[in-house]
Amino acid sequence: MTVRTRIAPSPTGDPHVGTAYVALFNYCFARQNGGEFILRIEDTDRERSTPESERMILDALRWLGLQWDEGPDVGGPYGPYRQSERGAIYRQHVDELLAKGHAFRCFCSTERLDALRLEQRAKNLPLGYDGHCLALSPEESERMAADGVAYVVRMKVPRAGQCLVKDLLRGDIVFEWSQVDMQVLLKADGMPTYHLANVVDDHLMGITHILRGEEWIPSAPKHLLLYGYFGWDAPQLCHLPLLRNPDRSKLSKRKNPTSILFYERMGYLPEAMLNYLGLMAWSFPDERDKFTLQEMVAEFDLERISLGGPVFDLTKLNWLNGRWIRESLDIQQYAERVRQWALNSEYLMAIAPLTQQRVERLSDLGPLTLFFFSGYVNPSPEALVGGKLDADAVRRVLDALTRRFDALVAWNRDAIDAVVRAVAAELGLKLKDMLKPVYVTITGNPSGVPLFDAMAILGKDLCRARLRQARAALGEAEEEEEPETEVAAG
Repeated sequence: MTVRTRIAPSPTGDPHVGTAYVALFNYCFARQNGGEFILRIEDTDRERSTPESERMILDALRWLGLQWDEGPDVGGPYGPYRQSERGAIYRQHVDELLAKGHAFRCFCSTERLDALRLEQRAKNLPLGYDGHCLALSPEESERMAADGVAYVVRMKVPRAGQCLVKDLLRGDIVFEWSQVDMQVLLKADGMPTYHLANVVDDHLMGITHILRGEEWIPSAPKHLLLYGYFGWDAPQLCHLPLLRNPDRSKLSKRKNPTSILFYERMGYLPEAMLNYLGLMAWSFPDERDKFTLQEMVAEFDLERISLGGPVFDLTKLNWLNGRWIRESLDIQQYAERVRQWALNSEYLMAIAPLTQQRVERLSDLGPLTLFFFSGYVNPSPEALVGGKLDADAVRRVLDALTRRFDALVAWNRDAIDAVVRAVAAELGLKLKDMLKPVYVTITGNPSGVPLFDAMAILGKDLCRARLRQARAALGEAEEEEEPETEVAAG
């Protein structure tokens, strides 16, 4: 048997360090066993999936040095590797489940389902579908579907007995079937949910081992049930511990930058980043802190994975990155990395038009462009509120910009301009009054090169990091966390 693992990110936001972490462990397990590593794009969320996000995911994983054997860009014998291009395959398998009586059409309205959840919460009952449409006869279900009544397809789940999930790290995990929801498999728009597409694709693509985040443990019974309904052997499961913030909460962009591209833009070495992600839940046999990807592959063993919640600590990452810079690069290599990072022709040519009309000597470039070559710019609270807006108004500005930029996919001058103007209108502020604290936030200074052009060049990740830094500098406690759009890949 050839070992085949996969990483299956959703292109709905920034490439998350959790995705890279899961990808690294799947890559190492496959390579250590002489197997194959597959990249699949799970883009069944039509509203949120974007080509831009997919491109960023692929770019980020390539920057880290993780190369896949099959995927949407390199092809392979089991394509297509985008779920949005596999609709007919899922429809065929849903029809099979319906024909065998393992699934049913659910015609319940959104209003009924909302009322059901409210009632379950009020009575402190487990949340889940109550089986209302199971009472429909096959003939009635067919008639309603033919009449155009909107429906989803749900899987049937036993209401008695237990499901045994065998995990390579955690041993046997037992679930009561009565606690497992009748999962939607096919949405009303004809697109599959993660649960159906995941099982069908993993089987058809010959995946033998699934290494994924522990947040997917509750979904394992649903997936195993589907494997049984189809008469397939299930892959072996291994649920990795979640990355944590220093306060032990789930890794969140509210408390730590989570985009891989942020770390590239900040000047971290990809070797150091992979090294650090490896240390998150795995230890080298001789307990060394610093090792290459090739060394990790050679020594990789699932038994050396620790189930304790690994803490993503920027202080330790900085220390490790510094070691890589000092110990693994000679002077010429170091200079070349600096050139590749910020002194490359493409980056300098983007900056040049903003500066040519603003300098009298080439030495003027230093103070004018320093923020282009910095990570954080460390604005003081006094500088941020030195204009016509008080601290509360600046906080509202920074919060609103961060929220809107988090959701912005197309990052360019015009898009940034539109967001800033929309925030000014939303908060009832004059644009010129609002721009001063934003300028200080992004550049560290009250004036300089054109702001929106500069933000476009700096990139989304660094601009958002500086917005959050400025927000923290104002001294107010962090707000309650919003749901993350990026979770560890399944």
